[in-house]
Amino acid sequence: GHFYYGPSHPMKPHRIKMAHHLILSYGLYRKMECYRSHPASPNEMSAFHSEDYINFLSKVTPDNLRGYGNQLQKFNVGEYTDCPMFDGLYEFTQLYTGASLDGAVKLNRGDCDVAINWSGGLHHAKKSEASGFCYINDIVLAILELLKVHSRVLYIDIDVHHGDGVEEAFYCTDRVMTFSLHKYGDFFPGTGHIKDTGAKEGTGFSVNAPLTSGMTDAAYERIFKPVMDKIMEVFRPGAIVLQCGADSLTGDRLGCFNLSLKGHAECVRYTKSFNIPTLVLGGGGYTIRNVARCWAYETSVLLDTELPNEIPYNDYFEYYAPDFKLHLIPEQRENMNTDASLESVRVDLLTQLIQLKGAPSVQMAEVPPDFELIKEDANAEKERKSTKENR
Repeated sequence: GHFYYGPSHPMKPHRIKMAHHLILSYGLYRKMECYRSHPASPNEMSAFHSEDYINFLSKVTPDNLRGYGNQLQKFNVGEYTDCPMFDGLYEFTQLYTGASLDGAVKLNRGDCDVAINWSGGLHHAKKSEASGFCYINDIVLAILELLKVHSRVLYIDIDVHHGDGVEEAFYCTDRVMTFSLHKYGDFFPGTGHIKDTGAKEGTGFSVNAPLTSGMTDAAYERIFKPVMDKIMEVFRPGAIVLQCGADSLTGDRLGCFNLSLKGHAECVRYTKSFNIPTLVLGGGGYTIRNVARCWAYETSVLLDTELPNEIPYNDYFEYYAPDFKLHLIPEQRENMNTDASLESVRVDLLTQLIQLKGAPSVQMAEVPPDFELIKEDANAEKERKSTKENR
């Protein structure tokens, strides 16, 4: 939460600190097991990202920028991009990525049913470039970890922006289904057309719900629930990754949807109702007081705990002025999504899913070791060597 993208940048990691304090002051931490995650290593990150890109991120700083002119352009980082170079950038990526990987490992080992990392969910990062405020794609890395144990993983994205980095990474495989509901048309990143359904073995496994401004709770639910029901029926995932970008809420600085906390969190509640191991991540969200409200409330939904609407006193209490209430009232504005346009999206997606030939099966002879076991083996090897040398 103490990392800073710069004075005029809309992405504020401070929102994670605010969400953390709200979760603490509501007492929700008492109902969870809380862990300090490990910082992801370059080796872990290179399961998806190219080594030269990770190497660049680990070496570049605001002070030595000038020596990296060509690479800044190549990797889409720096002054004239939406992904600035700032103090501690590489450490920031290691922390949010390590937490998503730790969550995936906990789920793989059966240590928990739901793992939460509100600092993760950076869905735009590509194999060799930063994009849309995202540098390392923790989601892709967490899904790769889950695929070591589960033959099929479902990725759900309720951010206002299309989850392009995750869709692109798994576009040609039937082992990961991606389901994204997003604003489409003259809006970043410009991808996520309803006819973008995957390629090769992955044909039909990318599910896109392109929407327009003003989405309400009822309209969102009308797409989300029937499509989710059909996905669960035909794909039968062993694990779910849910990206909860809060920029789809009403009043977001960059978003244009009109969801309340309850409408946004209904997707979380509904996903949880299937009782499948789930990794819950953050994502976008640029009106930071509402991001903190959203993720604290969604933590309570995952814990089946009612929260009072009065925000309890905490270190960032003044941010919640003037009403100091948890819930948001949607704006009085028109929903540009008509009944006909919503019905068309719903029918197209259900038709796409019906055409799939049932859940793909995977021959899994041996589960690859998770990164914690690899680390333990390496440490044991070191100890053996030092014991030999001491003799």
